[in-house]
Amino acid sequence: MPGSDDQRLSEIESRLHRDDPRFSHALDAGRPCRPREYRHLRAWLLLAAALAVLGSGVVLDHGLLIASGLVLAGMAGELFDPHRRRRANRHPPPRFWTR
Repeated sequence: MPGSDDQRLSEIESRLHRDDPRFSHALDAGRPCRPREYRHLRAWLLLAAALAVLGSGVVLDHGLLIASGLVLAGMAGELFDPHRRRRANRHPPPRFWTR
């Protein structure tokens, strides 16, 4: 039985290293950083840019800037989702020529 626990731990370790190597190396060094799911710097920057574009579109009364700001805000919202990578692989493309 002790071998099975060691095997499970090594599987968890290899999966963690494959999913987020930066976090794994930092954990090995004793100085862990946040996992990838909780790093949102790019999302915050995109959201700030979206709000700036949206605000300038409202002030200038320009529809294209308003639409661009809304699209950028939607993209930033998608970046905040921690499970977006797993969800993208859930539905494989359809096969038309199967035999």
